[in-house]
Formats: sequence, C-alpha cells, structure tokens
Amino acid sequence: MNVQSAQVRRKTHTPPCHRCDGTALDEPAYAYLLGLYLGDGHISQYAGHRAPSLMITLDDAWPGIQDEAEAALRKVLPENSTCRVRRTGCHNIKVYSKHLVCLFPQHGPGRKHERAIALEPWQQAIVDTHPWQLVRGLIHSDGCRITNWTTRMVGGERKRYEYPRYWFTNVSDDIRRLYTDTLDALGIVWTHCTRAGKPYNISVARRASVALMDAHVGPKY
Repeated sequence: MNVQSAQVRRKTHTPPCHRCDGTALDEPAYAYLLGLYLGDGHISQYAGHRAPSLMITLDDAWPGIQDEAEAALRKVLPENSTCRVRRTGCHNIKVYSKHLVCLFPQHGPGRKHERAIALEPWQQAIVDTHPWQLVRGLIHSDGCRITNWTTRMVGGERKRYEYPRYWFTNVSDDIRRLYTDTLDALGIVWTHCTRAGKPYNISVARRASVALMDAHVGPKY
C-alpha cells in the first residue's frame, strides 16, 4: 500500500465529527454529557497516545449514573470505544477521540475554576433546547438531593419537619452561573448558600421547584 493510499485509508477510518463535518449529534445526550464534563470530567493528552481522552470520574455509590454516563458517551461518539477504569471508590468513564476539543471547547490548561468557562453559541442552542439534560448532568456530577429538617412551634410544642432540597456545589463562578441561568429559564427558584465559609453552593428548596426537579432529575441512583 503506497503512502497516498494509506492516508486515504486513515481518513476513511477517522470517526466523523459534528463540528468538523456536520455529522448529526444526539443533542439530549450531549447536553447531559456537557453537564457531567463541567462537573467531574477532564480531557487529557498523554504522551504516546494518538488521541486525547475524556474521563468522567463517578462514585461507585451511584452505578446507575455510571451506566447513564457511558450510554451518553456512546450516543455522542458512536464510533469510538468507551471503557471504565476502576479507582478506589469510583470509576473513570473514559473515551478516546481526536475530536474531544471540538465537542468540548471549554478544555484548557489548569483547573476549570481557574479559567473562564463560557458556552459557544452552538452549545448554548443545545442547552436552550434541552435544559433539563444539562441540569441532570450537573446534579449527577456536582449535586445531590438531600433531606433537610427544621423545627417549628405548633400549639406551644416544638415539632420537627423534614423537606427535600437539591444542592449543587462548584467552585467555578462561571459553571454556577450556567447552572442558575438554566434554572431561571426553567422557572426554578434557587438561593445562593454559604456553607462552612465557602460560598460555592446553590440550593433549590421551594416545594414547587423541588417537584419539578424530581420530575426531571430525581435522586442519584
């Protein structure tokens, strides 16, 4: 096989890319995957590897989320193989692709909270169409559904009341703003909270808003 034929073969077998050649993209899966990436994902290029890898680190306490993350990777990159790498108490859900930076242009040197994070117009259009999928990805990575409690005086007697709350924590101001902007678009009431002196938390506790979150996100599983 001559050099030209080899080059043609390599081009033929290079998986297509939504950004490079307009290949159709599973937008709901992408919006969910974007949320996971912004929370617990990172892209790395190791010496000796021909393509960078995307790793999403997910706790073993939530095997259903690991399955959903891997399914989303396969939908967004259907011609690339995915794998799971075991770590203590968690798994890295992983895929290699030369087009990862095309799909996730937020990649850059350093930690996410140390650099600006902004969606490109095509990404924002997907989020505007599939906002709940982004919220699911962000909650599944950096959020949770918890039960809080408080006490009230009723008829001279102090009673305990429990109520559900969605909690999201991320050090990046930009990622928190993306989350709250999306909640605003969905009509979800949220509050900014400081816990242990750290102002990185967003709470959703209003009954109607929690009901909407339950319908579209739900507890981790």
